Amino acid sequence: MLYELLYPLRDSWFGFNVVRYITFRSIMAAVTAFILSIIVGKYIIDKLSKLDIWSNTRTSDCPGLYDLHKDKKAVPSMGGLIIILSVIIPSLLWADLNNAYVIITLASVLWFGFLGFIDDYLKIFKPQSKGLTIATKLIGQIIISLLIGCYIYFSPDISTRLDIPFFKNCIVNLGAMYILFTMVVIVGCSNAVNFTDGLDGLAIGCVLMVAITYAGFSYVTGHARFSDYLQIIFIPDAGELAIICSAIVGAGLGFLWYNCYPATIFMGDTGSLALGGAIGTVAVFVKKELMLLIVGGIFVIEALSVLIQIFSFKMKGKRVFLVAPLHHHFQLKGIQETKITVRLWLIAAMLAFLSLISLKLR
Repeated sequence: MLYELLYPLRDSWFGFNVVRYITFRSIMAAVTAFILSIIVGKYIIDKLSKLDIWSNTRTSDCPGLYDLHKDKKAVPSMGGLIIILSVIIPSLLWADLNNAYVIITLASVLWFGFLGFIDDYLKIFKPQSKGLTIATKLIGQIIISLLIGCYIYFSPDISTRLDIPFFKNCIVNLGAMYILFTMVVIVGCSNAVNFTDGLDGLAIGCVLMVAITYAGFSYVTGHARFSDYLQIIFIPDAGELAIICSAIVGAGLGFLWYNCYPATIFMGDTGSLALGGAIGTVAVFVKKELMLLIVGGIFVIEALSVLIQIFSFKMKGKRVFLVAPLHHHFQLKGIQETKITVRLWLIAAMLAFLSLISLKLR
């Protein structure tokens, strides 16, 4: 919005020319998102606190975890509303709204956020409800992912090629199968972030590392010279996605202001599904889908721990972990919550550095 309003004024005053630069608008989006999340966050927390609810139902099936989390009963959920507002508004202000990637990614944030909101709402306001059924939630996620996959398949500017990290000129063309691949990436990323959300500040801290990395990926992918120099797939106009990623960084920092230990708000499925959906959507647009396995390594491990636990229990009747996801296993091992969170943040940061290095190691 501001881009369309201010950039045409560059002929009147040269200072407005700075608006053309994605780097400038990305920084402004991050700053705007941070300030907005601090302001809006306080208002939303005050409103939600009056409900005096505790929606962290994952601990209810494990007495040990219930005891560890009993002090969080009065902490409200649905804090994802703070994140969504703080991502959408700055993106609308600073991004080019004529860019299809921007519009589709923001639509993905809203759709996944809506699914999460309904899930949280049912858990909180419907007695004995466990939220949306797994099938209903998956169908909702698959619908938007399928549409995005089809858009990429039929778009002349985005190929169905899969860039293999760390290998020079190693590209696999998936053709129509890329639609299915897109669905797996976006749905998997959304749910993986959701599994990671269980300790104060854990999920949002890891999301920050991933968002910063994909802001960089988006910028170089949409830059003809940089993409040619780095020998990566060039996607015209994909650089605008760096603005959304930067908005996620700013919103995430603002949310962490309230979500750090001891948390005064939880993001709930409203936030975790929306953030995961956004990251997955950006990943497929900038052709860095496989990098999610590295930069989002914490999310991958958390999701795998859940799948391994389910598979082992159903096939052998035994549990591999004391409880899943993995961060709760560490809690029952007696490790302090803050120590688990910070250590996983550190690993996420190192994975982010390794992912950025992949641009040169080819």
